[in-house]
Amino acid sequence: MKRWDADQESVAETPDLAALAALLADRTRAAICMALLDGGAWTAGELAAYAAVAPSTTTEHLNLLVAGGLLAEERQGRRRYVRLAGPEAAETLENLAGLAPYRRVPVRSLAEANHRRALHHARTCYDHIAGALGVAIVEAMTERGLLGRDHGPVLTVDGADWLTALGIPDAGPPAVHRAHVRTCLDWTVRRRHLSGAVGAALYRHALERGWVAKAVATRILTVTAAGRTAFRAQLGLPDEALFPSLALPPPPPGGPGALSPRRPG
Repeated sequence: MKRWDADQESVAETPDLAALAALLADRTRAAICMALLDGGAWTAGELAAYAAVAPSTTTEHLNLLVAGGLLAEERQGRRRYVRLAGPEAAETLENLAGLAPYRRVPVRSLAEANHRRALHHARTCYDHIAGALGVAIVEAMTERGLLGRDHGPVLTVDGADWLTALGIPDAGPPAVHRAHVRTCLDWTVRRRHLSGAVGAALYRHALERGWVAKAVATRILTVTAAGRTAFRAQLGLPDEALFPSLALPPPPPGGPGALSPRRPG
């Protein structure tokens, strides 16, 4: 057996969770990441306006987030665009938001209250459906035996047949490292919504069929009349899952207030 030489140089690798936490410890960087959960590409100027900070400060934050692997960048001429590094980064952020404590923020107008109601009801989480609608979809699929949970979420044979009947014959991972079925801890409801390749395929189908409509420059989704009919027929979703609440939603168990970036996403 070879003897260990204390003078011999040796290097091992271990996950640096503290480095990731440090990236998100700044409220401006956290707000930028939450905004990018819409799945789109933003310019530095757009993110500076969103976060209400100077462009030079925004550039510093973006450089750190890109270097840390949470964001990816691309350039078109002189324009620099940034987006989340991929679905795994999006799911990580949504799960962290679901675990984060809540803080109180003022709601100063009826328009902002309506925005928050809509955001809590249905929104995109990168490339899948989140909010109360997303949680209701997971629960209905589980109750109907389309999803199994014996060893984590899995699409059952009945679930695969159901997707095929909807016109989604292949919901397999579009990329080598994309999980087939995953769930995110929803930060507004604090229960699970569907992500992974199946969640993305279901969202694309709902968007293409006009079951949901995505508002411009926001993550908010609206369930259309056709969508209400389809979700009732396919999953038996109740009206409370298909319409935003008339009242501001209370914070879910686990925190005293409401969590948001500088303005709702």
